[in-house]
Amino acid sequence: MSEIVILRGNSGSGKSTVAEALQKKIGSGTLLISQDYVRREMLRVKDRPNNQAIDLLKNLVIYGNQNCKVSILDGILYTDIYEDLFVQIEKIFNEKIFAYYFDIPFEETLKRHNQKPNSHEFGEVEMRTWWREKDFLKNISEKIIYKEMNINNIVDLIYQDIMGDSCT
Repeated sequence: MSEIVILRGNSGSGKSTVAEALQKKIGSGTLLISQDYVRREMLRVKDRPNNQAIDLLKNLVIYGNQNCKVSILDGILYTDIYEDLFVQIEKIFNEKIFAYYFDIPFEETLKRHNQKPNSHEFGEVEMRTWWREKDFLKNISEKIIYKEMNINNIVDLIYQDIMGDSCT
């Protein structure tokens, strides 16, 4: 039975770093779906209501459900803009949804962003305009990730959640 891990939060919170490490830990048969890559690289669309990335993300989630043991969806994924995507996820994954919200303070996300190789692409001004405080999902329960948690702790937490007793 297929499972999905949803990693959400503001820009610079560490979602993509965790997603990549988690995919590596789980291994073969894991689909990593990056909202940033789909929206910015594949389609070059703005993160607005009804953007083309929403339908492509839905199709990738369906593909993951049909062909992979675990799908990892990572992105800012604003609750209002991506509401239809989350409804789709609820329908196809049912109780096999593991969602995490990176509740990291703005100053920490800015610090993390400034350490990235692509930090020159945007900065504090843009990040402030994108910022949403505690943009939790309405119908999917999310575990909260805090700034004090390091990447290894987060990956281990998620891995234990999705693998359950089979990984001990």
